[in-house]
Order: sequence, then C-alpha cells, then structure tokens
Amino acid sequence: MLELEDLAWHRMMGRLIDRLNQPDFWSRLILTVRELVSFDSWVVMVYCQDRAPIVLADMPAEGEEAERLFHEYLNGVYLLDPFYRASMERQQPMVSRLDDVAPDCFHLTDYYHRYFKLNVVADEVQFSQPVPEIGVVSLSLGARQRFTLAEYEVLCLIQPWVSALMQQRLVYDVETGNAGAKVAEREKGKDLSASCLHWNGAVLTARESDVGKLMLSGYSTKSIAQKLKIAVETVRVHKKHIYSKLEINSQSELFSIFLRE
Repeated sequence: MLELEDLAWHRMMGRLIDRLNQPDFWSRLILTVRELVSFDSWVVMVYCQDRAPIVLADMPAEGEEAERLFHEYLNGVYLLDPFYRASMERQQPMVSRLDDVAPDCFHLTDYYHRYFKLNVVADEVQFSQPVPEIGVVSLSLGARQRFTLAEYEVLCLIQPWVSALMQQRLVYDVETGNAGAKVAEREKGKDLSASCLHWNGAVLTARESDVGKLMLSGYSTKSIAQKLKIAVETVRVHKKHIYSKLEINSQSELFSIFLRE
C-alpha cells in the first residue's frame, strides 16, 4: 500500500484528474483512494432533501439479500441514515466517520441491526460535497472492521482533493447528460416529506413524524428534545400519541410500519 509521500500516488492523482470526463472516473477514484486505505465496499450517490438518492456508481452487490437491502435503502430507509441526515443538515464539504454522525442510541436501533450491520457490516466513512442546485454528492466507504485513527487521518488529508474531484465530476455528469436524466427523474419522484405523515393508515402531525424518524434513527428522548428545541416532556407526549395512533407498543413495531410505508 502506498503512502501519501510516495511519488507513485501523486502520479495516480494526476492521471485521475486527466480522466475526469471518462466513463471509468469513479472506479479510478476508488482505486486511487484504496492505495492509501483499505475498505470493502463503496457507493457514490447524490442526496437531496425529501427525494430518493441517485446512485452514480457502486460496487456490485453480493447476492440477492444485499440487493434487497440496498433497494429498501433507496426506497426510503435512507431517511434514517445518519450520514444522509448529516449531509442535509451541515451542507458543507466534509469527511465523516460513523462515530461522528451516529446518534447516541444508534447501535440499539432496528435500523442498525436489520440494515446497517448486514449491509455495511462494521464501519463507514463518507466524503460529502454540496453542489449548488443539484444536491450533495457523497462517496461512502464501508469496512468489515473499524477504520483506524491513522486511516481516518489520511482520508481527512486527501478530503480537499476528493471533494473537488467529486464536485467537478458531478457538474460534468449533469451537463453532459450522464446524470442529468437521473436528476430530472428524481425531481419528478414522490416527495417523501408528505408520505411520511401517513403511517399504517393513521395520519401523524409533521412534528410526530419528525419525532418518529428521530426515534428510529437512534436519538434518545433527550437528544430529540435538543435537536427539535422542545421540552423532554413534549417529546414523551409525541411518542405517546404516535404509539396510540398506530396502536403499537414497541419501537420494533414502529420500524416495521416505517419499512412497510
């Protein structure tokens, strides 16, 4: 594996810049990053508020179960993804570890056990780059073991390079039509902000829907109160109303309803 100081890596980066307008750009970018840090899976997506992500490039799924999980993710489970939430809220170039963005109770959620742990396995690092009037382009790296601090520091060092390349490539893809059709199709797609108010035949208020999604994402009652700037007791009242309206008694039942809807 190469080091940042190696001349060979800088030559690879130069060749990568030269291939910004080539079909194999994303796979070349992955190979260049992989010379510095090991990982097991990757995907490049464009996030946009309340619309399904656009997949620009990804590593082929291993088996039908992996394909099913990824399909569920694109159909709405992404709303619980801590990286998606961080990208939408921060709207700035960054590289983040799972520990940086995961809520306080993330590892206790059904989302973690029934999706993340099966699909990503152990750890994830994501490069995020906002692109005006398009969305946030993200490059996610998944690993079967936790990224070390040294590996994360290397990714932080190359973040300006990676973010700039991601932005330039996305602008090129949209202008040349490679991604433009997907962006247009996404804009005509279903707005999930409205559909998330209808759960299991019951109609939740916008605030109840927000509380429900934050619960499923792994935020504790106290964290939800801080995030929504409301009282802890108000959060408890919203939870009580959600459970009553949906006629359920557990968060696992709530997650099953969320998946079904």
